Amino acid sequence: MSAAPTILLRDDAALRVFDTGQGRLPVVFQHGLGGDAAQAAQNFPDQPSYRRLTVECRAQGGSGAGSKRPFSIAMFADDVLAAADAAGLDRFVAGGISMGAAIALHLASRHPDRILGLVFVRPAWAFDAAPQNMRPYVEVAELIRRLPLAEARDAFASSATAARFRTEAPDNLASLLGFFARENAVVFAEVMQAIANDGPGVTQAEAASLAIPTLVIGSGIDLVHPLATAHELAATIPNAAFAEVTPKAADKDHHFAEIRAAIGGFLDRNFNNQDQS
Repeated sequence: MSAAPTILLRDDAALRVFDTGQGRLPVVFQHGLGGDAAQAAQNFPDQPSYRRLTVECRAQGGSGAGSKRPFSIAMFADDVLAAADAAGLDRFVAGGISMGAAIALHLASRHPDRILGLVFVRPAWAFDAAPQNMRPYVEVAELIRRLPLAEARDAFASSATAARFRTEAPDNLASLLGFFARENAVVFAEVMQAIANDGPGVTQAEAASLAIPTLVIGSGIDLVHPLATAHELAATIPNAAFAEVTPKAADKDHHFAEIRAAIGGFLDRNFNNQDQS
């Protein structure tokens, strides 16, 4: 990751853009909901042959929220495309984690001439808006917007949702509880509620028409990013490759190492010696 981000002004939102600046293969790789560029870097292979660009989406990382509403995956995708344009990237591989995967799918459907390939890491959406697995984010957001933060956190921690996650997906629970401690918790709750109720805006038929190399990575012990969603995407997009990695809740080091290895292998197999920037 570059030492310092550049700032992209989108209406009145100042967005931080991280660009490794070197490498023959450009990859726009986005973080998940509530994540940042460091999360993207943790999941992406650090290879000099790839040029990775990551935008910290509105009200996430160090980016401002701006005044434009409503927040949506399409809005974030438009921001990402503007950053790619500003960086001089005509064609690129699009990918990301969770929300970042949804952004990439949206870009591939709306701008097929720009997208060389796709990398979906732990996708939370397939084709429907407001999937049931994103409902806990709405629950957290509603509590933050209704109660003082300490009370909101206690209410969620004692909820039936938290009890289920504590048993079945402790890593997801840690992330959800972390939202109550964010400095921008109230405005981020607005983002969280809007995005959790949104979707990529891509039909299954549209995804089935994508004729580009695609990698889908999924893992278990994860109620927010169901393996079934990853399998559905991989089964729909023609000739998509699928990789199941060690669950983050079981072994974080192996989880991230396996994701980086899977992405690196996929990029090298499909885009070796390409220079598309």
